[in-house]
Amino acid sequence: MLSLAVGSSVSAMAKVSMHNTINYANGSGKSTATQLGFIKGSQPPPSLLSSATTNISTSFKTAVAAIDSSDLTSSPTPAKQEAKKYSFVVANAKFMLDEEEHFKELLFERLRNYGERNKEQDFWLVVEPKFLDKFPNITKRLKRPAVALVSTNDTWITFMKLRLDRVLSDSYEADTLEEALASNPTTIEFEKPENWVAPYSKYEYGWWEAFLPAGSRESKV
Repeated sequence: MLSLAVGSSVSAMAKVSMHNTINYANGSGKSTATQLGFIKGSQPPPSLLSSATTNISTSFKTAVAAIDSSDLTSSPTPAKQEAKKYSFVVANAKFMLDEEEHFKELLFERLRNYGERNKEQDFWLVVEPKFLDKFPNITKRLKRPAVALVSTNDTWITFMKLRLDRVLSDSYEADTLEEALASNPTTIEFEKPENWVAPYSKYEYGWWEAFLPAGSRESKV
């Protein structure tokens, strides 16, 4: 009879201990010893303390894991594309395309050199460029239509300014190549000289089209 009573007491105590351990893990705030059903000041068995500590630790780790898995950060804002600098020389179309004796040869030689080196072209001819609206001090000195030689190579543009002599020069910035090389529609036509006395052939009309921006359209008569 005594052994049965003791066994029943131990079983009941174990149930109370497990129930109170779960309550503690859920944050009831009472001390472990009291929750396990022991008198204040007494020491519970090590096995029960170990079980309670394990349950508390597991609950704490689960809560931390839930916080770590939350998406607390926003997507980074894409960096804004920086504007690129373009340098240019500009003059009236007749001088640039019909009168200057060496301009055509200089451009075709540079284009050939780029091809041999597999280098991407970084210079263009722009007929009546829109960017001239930003340079009133230049436009008031220009005969129209105007043609600009534009490049991202500032050093080469400086050389071309010295080489061509009768041109105006400056630089500007643009976010895209299309914006940098935008042009206004115009018509270019040159009168053929009645008496050509130079030892070389006259430039053929339209030679400059190889240097116009891709997709550029020009009205011709």
